[in-house]
Amino acid sequence: MANEDFAAEQETAAHAREETRFSRPLRYVIRSVLFLALIGFLGFILQAGLVTAFMTNPGLNGLILGSLLVGTLIALRELWRIHSEARAATRLAAAPAEAEIRRGQVISPLGPVLSALDARSLAPSQAATVLESIAVRLDDGREVLRYLGGLLVFLGLLGTFWGLLDTVSSIGNVIKSLRTGAEAGVLFDELKAGLAAPLAGMGLSFSSSLFGIAGSLILGFLELQVAQAQRRFRNEVESWLGTRIASAPLAGPGLQPLTGDPLADRLDRLGAAMTESGANNRAATQALASLAEGIQGLVQHMRSEQQLIRDWVEAQASREKDLKRLLERLTADNVMEP
Repeated sequence: MANEDFAAEQETAAHAREETRFSRPLRYVIRSVLFLALIGFLGFILQAGLVTAFMTNPGLNGLILGSLLVGTLIALRELWRIHSEARAATRLAAAPAEAEIRRGQVISPLGPVLSALDARSLAPSQAATVLESIAVRLDDGREVLRYLGGLLVFLGLLGTFWGLLDTVSSIGNVIKSLRTGAEAGVLFDELKAGLAAPLAGMGLSFSSSLFGIAGSLILGFLELQVAQAQRRFRNEVESWLGTRIASAPLAGPGLQPLTGDPLADRLDRLGAAMTESGANNRAATQALASLAEGIQGLVQHMRSEQQLIRDWVEAQASREKDLKRLLERLTADNVMEP
């Protein structure tokens, strides 16, 4: 009787140790909330300047901020979905045969293999297929975030070119409106009034670039947190499925392995997993390289815009000097006439 009680206690302890709990994405939610709080605090400090920059083009800047708000809500929704999926996966791991899986869940590919999971007879090919389906479903939730990040950069560049077009056309109108026979004071007043439009165009280009790039950086950080939470959940599912994969089949009465060595099979699966991890790392490296090239191109574009504005300011200064010399000559000629 004592031996039976001891065996029962050992079996209960073994079941307790086998209980699987999938991690909740709490740390990523805290990081996202703290980052958003920091951005809100900086926006509150720089409120006056940001409001002035926003009012240069409320329509386009409002569209940029609206896209940023939508992306933020989608990122927080994805983190909440991972939290719900982790809870559902924990319940499924406790009792696979009694689990209920809804159609729209990320772990819905586990539905057809619940009986195999409960019997610990899952085939390696089935495990690979299930993991691939779960990874695809997780990536689908980040497609909108990637699109919105690119959209913010595009809207910022659109505002930049829009402002430059307004600046160039306004400069042309100022030059055409100058009268050569007017007095010096009148010419300076007209020049001062005409330069208001080019300066407004420059404000439009810089404000749109500011909001677009800042929004893209904020959304990129949130997407990074979502990606890390999804990768952690996928790795935990992969580890749990590895404990449910069937061992090598037995030959019969002698209970000898029919083909191969279970240890060799596990080493083969480990090698395949390491190969897949290397491919994922290469894909991530390529994505980071593409992002770095995009940022470098954006920086070069901003530098060219700054050089264009610098050249325009220098040209305006030289034009003002020439105009001043002309006015001085005209004034001198008028004084010398009887």
